Amino acid sequence: MKRKENGRLSWTMERRPRGPVLFTTNDGIEGEDGSREARLERRLARLEKINGALMRRVERSMDHHANAYSLFQAAIVLEDEVRARTTQLSKALSDLERTNREVSQAKEAAERSNATKTRFLAAASHDLLQPLNAARLCMSALKDEDLQESPAQLIRQIDRSLTTVEQLLRALLDISKLDAGVTQPEIRCFAIDDVLRSIYSDFAPDAAHRGLRLRVLSDAAIVRSDPIFLRRILQNLLSNALRYTHAGGAVVACRRDGDRLHIAVCDTGMGIDERERDAIFDEFHRGNAPSGGPSDGLGLGLAIVKRMAKALGHPLDLCSKPGKGTVFSVTVPLGARPSGSRRPRLERRDFVLAHEGAFVVVVENDNAVREAMEALLARWSCQTVSAAGVPETLAVLKDVERVPDLIIADYHLGGGQTGLQAIEAVRAHFASVTPGLIVTADHTSKVAELAQDAKCELLTKPVQPAELRALMSHLLTAEDR
Repeated sequence: MKRKENGRLSWTMERRPRGPVLFTTNDGIEGEDGSREARLERRLARLEKINGALMRRVERSMDHHANAYSLFQAAIVLEDEVRARTTQLSKALSDLERTNREVSQAKEAAERSNATKTRFLAAASHDLLQPLNAARLCMSALKDEDLQESPAQLIRQIDRSLTTVEQLLRALLDISKLDAGVTQPEIRCFAIDDVLRSIYSDFAPDAAHRGLRLRVLSDAAIVRSDPIFLRRILQNLLSNALRYTHAGGAVVACRRDGDRLHIAVCDTGMGIDERERDAIFDEFHRGNAPSGGPSDGLGLGLAIVKRMAKALGHPLDLCSKPGKGTVFSVTVPLGARPSGSRRPRLERRDFVLAHEGAFVVVVENDNAVREAMEALLARWSCQTVSAAGVPETLAVLKDVERVPDLIIADYHLGGGQTGLQAIEAVRAHFASVTPGLIVTADHTSKVAELAQDAKCELLTKPVQPAELRALMSHLLTAEDR
Protein backbone atom coordinates (compact mmCIF):
# COMPACT_ATOMS: atom_id res chain seq x y z
CA MET A 1 0.00 0.00 0.00
CA LYS A 2 1.10 3.57 -0.54
CA ARG A 3 2.43 5.56 2.41
CA LYS A 4 4.04 8.95 2.85
CA GLU A 5 7.07 9.17 5.03
CA ASN A 6 9.33 12.25 5.38
CA GLY A 7 7.62 13.86 2.43
CA ARG A 8 8.18 10.85 0.18
CA LEU A 9 5.70 8.31 -1.14
CA SER A 10 6.59 4.65 -0.67
CA TRP A 11 4.99 1.37 -1.56
CA THR A 12 4.82 -1.61 0.78
CA MET A 13 3.43 -5.10 0.46
CA GLU A 14 0.53 -5.83 2.70
CA ARG A 15 0.73 -9.08 4.47
CA ARG A 16 -1.82 -11.50 3.11
CA PRO A 17 -3.01 -14.84 4.35
CA ARG A 18 -0.84 -17.79 3.44
CA GLY A 19 -2.18 -20.25 0.85
CA PRO A 20 -2.37 -20.70 -2.85
CA VAL A 21 -3.19 -17.67 -4.86
CA LEU A 22 -4.88 -18.37 -8.10
CA PHE A 23 -5.37 -14.95 -9.35
CA THR A 24 -3.83 -11.52 -8.59
CA THR A 25 -5.70 -8.34 -9.36
CA ASN A 26 -5.07 -4.67 -9.16
CA ASP A 27 -7.88 -3.39 -6.99
CA GLY A 28 -9.05 0.07 -7.59
CA ILE A 29 -8.11 0.19 -11.31
CA GLU A 30 -10.98 1.05 -13.61
CA GLY A 31 -12.20 -1.85 -15.79
CA GLU A 32 -10.42 -4.31 -13.68
CA ASP A 33 -13.52 -6.52 -13.16
CA GLY A 34 -14.16 -6.99 -16.92
CA SER A 35 -10.55 -7.88 -17.55
CA ARG A 36 -10.60 -10.46 -14.79
CA GLU A 37 -13.68 -12.16 -16.20
CA ALA A 38 -12.05 -12.42 -19.60
CA ARG A 39 -8.93 -13.91 -18.07
CA LEU A 40 -11.08 -16.34 -16.09
CA GLU A 41 -12.93 -17.40 -19.21
CA ARG A 42 -9.69 -17.96 -21.07
CA ARG A 43 -8.29 -19.84 -18.14
CA LEU A 44 -11.44 -21.98 -17.92
CA ALA A 45 -11.38 -22.72 -21.63
CA ARG A 46 -7.75 -23.79 -21.38
CA LEU A 47 -8.52 -26.04 -18.42
CA GLU A 48 -11.46 -27.58 -20.22
CA LYS A 49 -9.25 -28.31 -23.19
CA ILE A 50 -6.61 -29.88 -20.98
CA ASN A 51 -9.28 -31.88 -19.17
CA GLY A 52 -10.72 -33.12 -22.48
CA ALA A 53 -7.31 -34.20 -23.67
CA LEU A 54 -6.70 -36.02 -20.43
CA MET A 55 -10.09 -37.71 -20.62
CA ARG A 56 -9.44 -38.84 -24.17
CA ARG A 57 -6.08 -40.22 -23.14
CA VAL A 58 -7.67 -42.07 -20.27
CA GLU A 59 -10.41 -43.42 -22.54
CA ARG A 60 -7.86 -44.59 -25.11
CA SER A 61 -5.90 -46.25 -22.38
CA MET A 62 -9.04 -47.98 -21.16
CA ASP A 63 -10.00 -49.02 -24.70
CA HIS A 64 -6.53 -50.42 -25.26
CA HIS A 65 -6.71 -52.49 -22.08
CA ALA A 66 -10.24 -53.59 -22.97
CA ASN A 67 -9.13 -54.63 -26.50
CA ALA A 68 -6.14 -56.47 -25.13
CA TYR A 69 -8.37 -58.32 -22.72
CA SER A 70 -10.82 -59.15 -25.52
CA LEU A 71 -7.99 -60.43 -27.68
CA PHE A 72 -6.74 -62.49 -24.77
CA GLN A 73 -10.18 -64.00 -24.30
CA ALA A 74 -10.51 -64.63 -28.09
CA ALA A 75 -7.09 -66.30 -28.15
CA ILE A 76 -8.13 -68.63 -25.34
CA VAL A 77 -11.38 -69.53 -27.13
CA LEU A 78 -9.54 -70.01 -30.45
CA GLU A 79 -6.96 -72.23 -28.78
CA ASP A 80 -9.74 -74.37 -27.33
CA GLU A 81 -11.41 -74.62 -30.74
CA VAL A 82 -8.11 -75.49 -32.44
CA ARG A 83 -7.48 -78.15 -29.81
CA ALA A 84 -10.99 -79.55 -30.31
CA ARG A 85 -10.67 -79.48 -34.10
CA THR A 86 -7.24 -81.12 -33.89
CA THR A 87 -8.71 -83.88 -31.75
CA GLN A 88 -11.56 -84.34 -34.22
CA LEU A 89 -9.16 -84.34 -37.17
CA SER A 90 -6.90 -86.89 -35.49
CA LYS A 91 -9.90 -89.09 -34.84
CA ALA A 92 -11.11 -88.66 -38.44
CA LEU A 93 -7.65 -89.56 -39.78
CA SER A 94 -7.57 -92.59 -37.51
CA ASP A 95 -11.03 -93.61 -38.73
CA LEU A 96 -9.96 -93.03 -42.33
CA GLU A 97 -6.86 -95.18 -41.89
CA ARG A 98 -8.95 -97.92 -40.33
CA THR A 99 -11.50 -97.64 -43.15
CA ASN A 100 -8.73 -97.77 -45.75
CA ARG A 101 -7.34 -100.89 -44.13
CA GLU A 102 -10.80 -102.45 -44.13
CA VAL A 103 -11.34 -101.46 -47.78
CA SER A 104 -7.93 -102.84 -48.71
CA GLN A 105 -8.68 -106.08 -46.90
CA ALA A 106 -12.10 -106.28 -48.57
CA LYS A 107 -10.50 -105.63 -51.97
CA GLU A 108 -7.93 -108.35 -51.39
CA ALA A 109 -10.68 -110.72 -50.29
CA ALA A 110 -12.72 -109.82 -53.40
CA GLU A 111 -9.70 -110.38 -55.63
CA ARG A 112 -9.05 -113.74 -54.00
CA SER A 113 -12.72 -114.61 -54.39
CA ASN A 114 -12.63 -113.48 -58.00
CA ALA A 115 -9.54 -115.57 -58.69
CA THR A 116 -11.19 -118.53 -57.00
CA LYS A 117 -14.32 -117.99 -59.07
CA THR A 118 -12.26 -117.83 -62.23
CA ARG A 119 -10.47 -121.08 -61.42
CA PHE A 120 -13.80 -122.64 -60.55
CA LEU A 121 -15.33 -121.50 -63.82
CA ALA A 122 -12.37 -122.87 -65.76
CA ALA A 123 -12.76 -126.24 -64.05
CA ALA A 124 -16.55 -126.15 -64.23
CA SER A 125 -16.50 -125.24 -67.90
CA HIS A 126 -14.48 -128.34 -68.68
CA ASP A 127 -16.53 -130.64 -66.42
CA LEU A 128 -19.88 -129.25 -67.62
CA LEU A 129 -19.01 -129.09 -71.29
CA GLN A 130 -17.50 -132.56 -71.46
CA PRO A 131 -20.82 -134.48 -71.11
CA LEU A 132 -22.59 -131.85 -73.19
CA ASN A 133 -20.00 -132.28 -75.90
CA ALA A 134 -20.51 -136.05 -75.89
CA ALA A 135 -24.29 -135.59 -76.07
CA ARG A 136 -24.03 -133.21 -79.02
CA LEU A 137 -21.75 -135.57 -80.93
CA CYS A 138 -24.07 -138.52 -80.28
CA MET A 139 -27.10 -136.47 -81.32
CA SER A 140 -25.35 -135.48 -84.52
CA ALA A 141 -24.64 -139.11 -85.31
CA LEU A 142 -28.29 -140.05 -84.57
CA LYS A 143 -29.61 -137.27 -86.81
CA ASP A 144 -27.79 -138.86 -89.73
CA GLU A 145 -29.57 -142.16 -89.14
CA ASP A 146 -32.60 -143.06 -91.25
CA LEU A 147 -35.23 -143.04 -88.48
CA GLN A 148 -39.00 -142.91 -88.43
CA GLU A 149 -40.70 -139.57 -87.91
CA SER A 150 -41.50 -140.02 -84.22
CA PRO A 151 -37.93 -140.84 -83.07
CA ALA A 152 -36.56 -138.22 -85.45
CA GLN A 153 -38.82 -135.58 -83.90
CA LEU A 154 -37.67 -136.53 -80.41
CA ILE A 155 -34.06 -136.28 -81.55
CA ARG A 156 -34.69 -132.79 -82.94
CA GLN A 157 -36.28 -131.69 -79.67
CA ILE A 158 -33.38 -133.08 -77.66
CA ASP A 159 -30.95 -131.38 -80.01
CA ARG A 160 -32.73 -128.02 -79.54
CA SER A 161 -32.60 -128.47 -75.76
CA LEU A 162 -28.91 -129.27 -75.88
CA THR A 163 -28.35 -126.21 -78.04
CA THR A 164 -30.12 -124.02 -75.47
CA VAL A 165 -28.05 -125.44 -72.63
CA GLU A 166 -24.89 -124.95 -74.65
CA GLN A 167 -25.75 -121.34 -75.43
CA LEU A 168 -26.52 -120.60 -71.78
CA LEU A 169 -23.28 -122.14 -70.55
CA ARG A 170 -21.23 -120.34 -73.18
CA ALA A 171 -22.88 -117.00 -72.39
CA LEU A 172 -22.46 -117.34 -68.63
CA LEU A 173 -18.82 -118.36 -69.00
CA ASP A 174 -18.15 -115.50 -71.42
CA ILE A 175 -19.70 -112.89 -69.10
CA SER A 176 -17.86 -114.24 -66.06
CA LYS A 177 -14.51 -114.24 -67.83
CA LEU A 178 -15.04 -110.78 -69.29
CA ASP A 179 -15.95 -109.38 -65.88
CA ALA A 180 -12.97 -111.12 -64.28
CA GLY A 181 -10.62 -109.82 -66.97
CA VAL A 182 -9.56 -113.36 -67.84
CA THR A 183 -10.56 -113.02 -71.48
CA GLN A 184 -8.67 -110.18 -73.15
CA PRO A 185 -8.92 -109.15 -76.81
CA GLU A 186 -5.98 -109.77 -79.12
CA ILE A 187 -5.92 -106.81 -81.51
CA ARG A 188 -4.66 -107.36 -85.04
CA CYS A 189 -5.45 -106.33 -88.59
CA PHE A 190 -7.71 -108.50 -90.73
CA ALA A 191 -10.22 -108.29 -93.57
CA ILE A 192 -13.75 -107.54 -92.37
CA ASP A 193 -15.08 -109.36 -95.43
CA ASP A 194 -13.96 -112.71 -93.98
CA VAL A 195 -15.98 -112.13 -90.82
CA LEU A 196 -19.09 -110.91 -92.61
CA ARG A 197 -19.12 -113.80 -95.10
CA SER A 198 -18.83 -116.27 -92.26
CA ILE A 199 -21.73 -114.63 -90.42
CA TYR A 200 -23.88 -114.70 -93.53
CA SER A 201 -23.22 -118.42 -93.97
CA ASP A 202 -24.28 -119.04 -90.36
CA PHE A 203 -27.56 -117.07 -90.44
CA ALA A 204 -28.75 -117.34 -94.05
CA PRO A 205 -30.41 -120.78 -93.65
CA ASP A 206 -32.34 -119.74 -90.52
CA ALA A 207 -33.48 -116.47 -92.12
CA ALA A 208 -34.65 -118.29 -95.26
CA HIS A 209 -36.47 -120.90 -93.15
CA ARG A 210 -38.43 -118.14 -91.42
CA GLY A 211 -39.20 -116.28 -94.64
CA LEU A 212 -36.94 -113.32 -93.84
CA ARG A 213 -34.54 -111.57 -96.17
CA LEU A 214 -30.91 -111.34 -95.08
CA ARG A 215 -28.40 -109.16 -96.91
CA VAL A 216 -24.76 -108.55 -96.06
CA LEU A 217 -23.21 -105.56 -97.81
CA SER A 218 -19.54 -106.28 -97.23
CA ASP A 219 -16.47 -104.13 -97.69
CA ALA A 220 -12.89 -104.83 -98.70
CA ALA A 221 -11.62 -102.82 -95.74
CA ILE A 222 -8.92 -104.00 -93.36
CA VAL A 223 -9.92 -103.33 -89.76
CA ARG A 224 -7.97 -103.36 -86.51
CA SER A 225 -9.73 -105.39 -83.84
CA ASP A 226 -10.03 -108.88 -82.37
CA PRO A 227 -11.71 -111.03 -85.04
CA ILE A 228 -13.23 -113.41 -82.45
CA PHE A 229 -14.65 -110.61 -80.30
CA LEU A 230 -15.94 -108.65 -83.29
CA ARG A 231 -17.52 -111.73 -84.85
CA ARG A 232 -19.27 -112.52 -81.57
CA ILE A 233 -20.60 -108.95 -81.34
CA LEU A 234 -22.04 -109.07 -84.86
CA GLN A 235 -23.39 -112.59 -84.31
CA ASN A 236 -25.34 -111.53 -81.23
CA LEU A 237 -26.64 -108.35 -82.87
CA LEU A 238 -27.81 -110.24 -85.96
CA SER A 239 -29.33 -113.03 -83.85
CA ASN A 240 -31.38 -110.45 -81.95
CA ALA A 241 -32.36 -108.70 -85.18
CA LEU A 242 -33.79 -111.92 -86.65
CA ARG A 243 -35.37 -113.03 -83.37
CA TYR A 244 -37.47 -109.87 -83.02
CA THR A 245 -38.39 -109.56 -86.70
CA HIS A 246 -41.43 -111.35 -88.13
CA ALA A 247 -41.66 -109.60 -91.52
CA GLY A 248 -39.08 -108.06 -93.80
CA GLY A 249 -35.58 -108.97 -92.78
CA ALA A 250 -32.20 -107.70 -91.73
CA VAL A 251 -29.21 -106.02 -93.38
CA VAL A 252 -25.58 -105.88 -92.29
CA ALA A 253 -23.88 -102.91 -93.96
CA CYS A 254 -20.52 -101.12 -93.78
CA ARG A 255 -19.78 -97.41 -94.17
CA ARG A 256 -16.36 -95.79 -94.10
CA ASP A 257 -15.85 -92.58 -92.15
CA GLY A 258 -12.30 -91.29 -92.33
CA ASP A 259 -10.09 -93.78 -90.52
CA ARG A 260 -13.06 -95.72 -89.12
CA LEU A 261 -15.57 -98.25 -90.38
CA HIS A 262 -19.17 -98.25 -89.16
CA ILE A 263 -20.74 -101.72 -89.23
CA ALA A 264 -24.52 -101.52 -88.85
CA VAL A 265 -27.03 -104.31 -88.22
CA CYS A 266 -30.47 -103.10 -89.31
CA ASP A 267 -33.80 -104.88 -89.02
CA THR A 268 -37.49 -104.24 -89.71
CA GLY A 269 -38.59 -105.69 -86.38
CA MET A 270 -40.64 -104.48 -83.48
CA GLY A 271 -38.20 -101.79 -82.36
CA ILE A 272 -37.16 -100.78 -78.86
CA ASP A 273 -39.02 -98.35 -76.65
CA GLU A 274 -37.07 -95.33 -75.41
CA ARG A 275 -37.54 -96.39 -71.77
CA GLU A 276 -35.91 -99.80 -72.37
CA ARG A 277 -32.80 -98.71 -74.23
CA ASP A 278 -30.56 -98.89 -71.18
CA ALA A 279 -32.18 -102.00 -69.70
CA ILE A 280 -31.70 -104.11 -72.85
CA PHE A 281 -27.97 -104.36 -72.07
CA ASP A 282 -28.65 -105.84 -68.62
CA GLU A 283 -28.25 -109.55 -67.98
CA PHE A 284 -31.37 -111.70 -68.54
CA HIS A 285 -33.39 -108.78 -69.91
CA ARG A 286 -35.56 -110.18 -72.69
CA GLY A 287 -37.91 -108.40 -75.01
CA ASN A 288 -41.21 -109.75 -76.26
CA ALA A 289 -40.56 -111.80 -79.38
CA PRO A 290 -43.26 -111.57 -82.06
CA SER A 291 -45.80 -114.34 -82.27
CA GLY A 292 -44.67 -117.24 -84.38
CA GLY A 293 -41.03 -116.33 -83.83
CA PRO A 294 -38.38 -118.29 -81.98
CA SER A 295 -37.99 -118.35 -78.23
CA ASP A 296 -37.19 -115.21 -76.34
CA GLY A 297 -33.58 -116.23 -75.97
CA LEU A 298 -31.49 -116.06 -72.82
CA GLY A 299 -31.29 -112.31 -72.36
CA LEU A 300 -27.49 -112.40 -72.36
CA GLY A 301 -26.62 -111.54 -75.96
CA LEU A 302 -26.58 -107.76 -75.61
CA ALA A 303 -24.89 -107.97 -72.20
CA ILE A 304 -22.01 -109.79 -73.91
CA VAL A 305 -22.05 -107.30 -76.78
CA LYS A 306 -21.70 -104.38 -74.36
CA ARG A 307 -18.80 -105.98 -72.47
CA MET A 308 -16.92 -107.03 -75.61
CA ALA A 309 -17.35 -103.62 -77.27
CA LYS A 310 -16.04 -101.97 -74.09
CA ALA A 311 -13.07 -104.34 -73.94
CA LEU A 312 -12.26 -103.54 -77.58
CA GLY A 313 -12.83 -99.80 -77.16
CA HIS A 314 -15.32 -99.82 -80.05
CA PRO A 315 -18.23 -97.33 -79.73
CA LEU A 316 -21.65 -98.97 -79.80
CA ASP A 317 -24.68 -96.99 -81.01
CA LEU A 318 -28.40 -97.69 -81.05
CA CYS A 319 -31.19 -96.10 -83.06
CA SER A 320 -34.70 -97.54 -82.93
CA LYS A 321 -38.31 -96.65 -83.65
CA PRO A 322 -41.01 -98.85 -82.11
CA GLY A 323 -42.94 -100.70 -84.80
CA LYS A 324 -40.43 -99.76 -87.50
CA GLY A 325 -37.13 -101.41 -86.66
CA THR A 326 -33.76 -101.05 -84.99
CA VAL A 327 -30.20 -100.22 -86.03
CA PHE A 328 -27.23 -101.26 -83.92
CA SER A 329 -23.83 -100.09 -85.11
CA VAL A 330 -20.29 -100.71 -83.93
CA THR A 331 -17.41 -98.47 -85.01
CA VAL A 332 -14.09 -100.15 -85.76
CA PRO A 333 -10.75 -98.47 -86.61
CA LEU A 334 -9.32 -99.16 -90.04
CA GLY A 335 -5.94 -100.89 -90.27
CA ALA A 336 -3.21 -101.81 -92.72
CA ARG A 337 -3.27 -105.01 -94.72
CA PRO A 338 -1.07 -107.68 -93.05
CA SER A 339 2.18 -108.42 -94.81
CA GLY A 340 2.59 -111.77 -96.56
CA SER A 341 0.40 -113.69 -98.91
CA ARG A 342 -3.24 -114.12 -98.05
CA ARG A 343 -4.56 -117.64 -97.58
CA PRO A 344 -6.67 -118.54 -100.63
CA ARG A 345 -10.37 -118.78 -99.96
CA LEU A 346 -11.72 -122.32 -100.12
CA GLU A 347 -15.04 -122.62 -101.89
CA ARG A 348 -17.80 -124.91 -100.70
CA ARG A 349 -17.16 -127.40 -103.49
CA ASP A 350 -13.64 -127.92 -102.11
CA PHE A 351 -15.18 -129.32 -98.92
CA VAL A 352 -17.31 -131.93 -100.63
CA LEU A 353 -16.15 -135.45 -99.78
CA ALA A 354 -12.86 -134.06 -98.47
CA HIS A 355 -13.06 -136.13 -95.29
CA GLU A 356 -14.35 -139.37 -96.79
CA GLY A 357 -11.82 -142.12 -96.30
CA ALA A 358 -9.59 -139.90 -94.16
CA PHE A 359 -7.52 -141.61 -91.48
CA VAL A 360 -8.10 -139.75 -88.20
CA VAL A 361 -6.42 -140.31 -84.83
CA VAL A 362 -8.62 -139.37 -81.85
CA VAL A 363 -6.99 -138.73 -78.45
CA GLU A 364 -9.56 -138.21 -75.68
CA ASN A 365 -9.47 -139.39 -72.07
CA ASP A 366 -13.25 -139.18 -71.57
CA ASN A 367 -14.72 -142.49 -72.74
CA ALA A 368 -18.16 -141.09 -73.61
CA VAL A 369 -16.73 -138.24 -75.68
CA ARG A 370 -14.25 -140.55 -77.40
CA GLU A 371 -16.96 -143.05 -78.37
CA ALA A 372 -19.25 -140.27 -79.58
CA MET A 373 -16.46 -138.79 -81.72
CA GLU A 374 -15.67 -142.19 -83.22
CA ALA A 375 -19.35 -142.74 -84.06
CA LEU A 376 -19.64 -139.33 -85.70
CA LEU A 377 -16.47 -139.76 -87.75
CA ALA A 378 -17.67 -143.20 -88.85
CA ARG A 379 -20.89 -141.61 -90.11
CA TRP A 380 -18.67 -139.29 -92.18
CA SER A 381 -16.86 -142.28 -93.72
CA CYS A 382 -13.61 -141.68 -91.81
CA GLN A 383 -11.28 -144.42 -90.56
CA THR A 384 -10.32 -143.86 -86.93
CA VAL A 385 -8.13 -145.12 -84.15
CA SER A 386 -8.52 -143.70 -80.65
CA ALA A 387 -6.78 -143.69 -77.30
CA ALA A 388 -6.96 -141.97 -73.90
CA GLY A 389 -3.41 -140.58 -73.67
CA VAL A 390 0.01 -140.27 -75.21
CA PRO A 391 1.38 -143.75 -74.37
CA GLU A 392 -1.88 -145.44 -75.39
CA THR A 393 -1.90 -143.57 -78.71
CA LEU A 394 1.63 -144.64 -79.57
CA ALA A 395 0.72 -148.19 -78.59
CA VAL A 396 -2.26 -148.43 -80.96
CA LEU A 397 -0.21 -146.83 -83.75
CA LYS A 398 2.75 -149.18 -83.27
CA ASP A 399 1.81 -151.53 -86.09
CA VAL A 400 0.03 -148.96 -88.26
CA GLU A 401 1.89 -148.06 -91.43
CA ARG A 402 -0.48 -145.47 -92.86
CA VAL A 403 0.35 -141.88 -91.91
CA PRO A 404 -2.70 -140.22 -90.31
CA ASP A 405 -4.44 -137.50 -92.29
CA LEU A 406 -5.59 -135.69 -89.15
CA ILE A 407 -5.14 -135.80 -85.36
CA ILE A 408 -8.00 -134.65 -83.13
CA ALA A 409 -6.97 -134.35 -79.48
CA ASP A 410 -8.52 -132.99 -76.33
CA TYR A 411 -6.22 -130.47 -74.64
CA HIS A 412 -6.60 -131.76 -71.06
CA LEU A 413 -5.89 -135.49 -71.12
CA GLY A 414 -5.36 -136.01 -67.40
CA GLY A 415 -2.22 -136.98 -65.55
CA GLY A 416 -0.52 -133.76 -66.68
CA GLN A 417 -0.73 -134.74 -70.35
CA THR A 418 -2.00 -132.43 -73.07
CA GLY A 419 -3.33 -132.92 -76.55
CA LEU A 420 -0.41 -130.93 -77.94
CA GLN A 421 1.97 -133.51 -76.52
CA ALA A 422 -0.10 -136.26 -78.16
CA ILE A 423 0.00 -134.49 -81.54
CA GLU A 424 3.76 -133.96 -81.29
CA ALA A 425 4.24 -137.63 -80.38
CA VAL A 426 2.22 -138.82 -83.38
CA ARG A 427 4.07 -136.44 -85.69
CA ALA A 428 7.41 -137.65 -84.40
CA HIS A 429 6.33 -141.30 -84.71
CA PHE A 430 5.51 -140.92 -88.41
CA ALA A 431 8.12 -138.20 -89.08
CA SER A 432 5.50 -136.01 -90.73
CA VAL A 433 3.73 -132.73 -90.01
CA THR A 434 0.23 -134.16 -89.68
CA PRO A 435 -2.53 -131.53 -89.32
CA GLY A 436 -3.61 -131.25 -85.70
CA LEU A 437 -6.88 -130.10 -84.18
CA ILE A 438 -7.13 -129.28 -80.47
CA VAL A 439 -10.56 -129.59 -78.89
CA THR A 440 -10.93 -127.94 -75.49
CA ALA A 441 -13.31 -126.32 -73.01
CA ASP A 442 -10.54 -123.91 -71.97
CA HIS A 443 -11.25 -120.56 -73.66
CA THR A 444 -8.18 -118.74 -72.35
CA SER A 445 -5.74 -117.06 -74.70
CA LYS A 446 -2.88 -119.17 -73.32
CA VAL A 447 -4.25 -122.38 -74.86
CA ALA A 448 -4.91 -120.58 -78.16
CA GLU A 449 -1.33 -119.29 -78.23
CA LEU A 450 0.10 -122.74 -77.48
CA ALA A 451 -2.03 -124.27 -80.24
CA GLN A 452 -0.91 -121.60 -82.68
CA ASP A 453 2.75 -122.13 -81.80
CA ALA A 454 2.31 -125.85 -82.45
CA LYS A 455 0.66 -125.09 -85.82
CA CYS A 456 -2.63 -126.61 -84.70
CA GLU A 457 -6.20 -125.44 -85.13
CA LEU A 458 -8.40 -124.86 -82.08
CA LEU A 459 -12.03 -125.84 -81.56
CA THR A 460 -13.85 -125.08 -78.31
CA LYS A 461 -16.39 -127.34 -76.64
CA PRO A 462 -19.16 -128.18 -76.98
CA VAL A 463 -18.24 -129.04 -80.54
CA GLN A 464 -20.66 -128.07 -83.26
CA PRO A 465 -20.62 -131.00 -85.73
CA ALA A 466 -21.05 -128.69 -88.72
CA GLU A 467 -18.13 -126.56 -87.54
CA LEU A 468 -16.01 -129.65 -86.95
CA ARG A 469 -16.83 -130.98 -90.40
CA ALA A 470 -15.95 -127.70 -92.09
CA LEU A 471 -12.69 -127.38 -90.17
CA MET A 472 -11.74 -130.96 -90.97
CA SER A 473 -12.37 -130.34 -94.65
CA HIS A 474 -10.28 -127.20 -94.50
CA LEU A 475 -7.35 -129.00 -92.86
CA LEU A 476 -7.59 -131.94 -95.23
CA THR A 477 -7.59 -129.73 -98.33
CA ALA A 478 -5.03 -127.15 -97.21
CA GLU A 479 -2.40 -126.50 -99.87
CA ASP A 480 0.46 -126.38 -97.35
CA ARG A 481 -0.06 -129.94 -96.11
